[in-house]
Amino acid sequence: MKYSIDTMDFQYWDQIKEIYIEGIKTGNATFETEAPDRKEWDKNHFDSCRIVARKGDNILGWAALSPVSGRCVYSGVAEVSVYVSSKYQGMGIGTNLLKKLIELSEEQGFWTLQAGIFPENESSILLHKKCGFRKVGIRKKLGKMKIGNWRDVVLLERRSKKVGAN
Repeated sequence: MKYSIDTMDFQYWDQIKEIYIEGIKTGNATFETEAPDRKEWDKNHFDSCRIVARKGDNILGWAALSPVSGRCVYSGVAEVSVYVSSKYQGMGIGTNLLKKLIELSEEQGFWTLQAGIFPENESSILLHKKCGFRKVGIRKKLGKMKIGNWRDVVLLERRSKKVGAN
């Protein structure tokens, strides 16, 4: 299937949000229980490094970076989000999104990307490892889901070989 990787355009917000909601419903993609509105999502993600996989007017998936801290020493460290519509999973879209996100992140001066993934989300862990992330460890009972169960989170990171390599 042919598709393009483009800068995120909020004219497609409804589709972007719907893909996020699909992830929420799996119970293994995020601690969130509902998707934020566009304004809130926009506020919590970097203006640069927001992309979508798009075929015509159909959004297949999206990826974006968010800050890990407001402290200046962490200005080159970002948290990765990658979501692919359930209709298009297993087609390499997540890999292409993550590879492009890594490329853009280095162009923007990010030296470390990190991801926190539930251990049950094996496909996401494999995707990140395939794109050069390494497992740092497991944060035990890091957060409690709204329904009350504690969740572990696998912490992965990717250190740039281009930015901050000296």
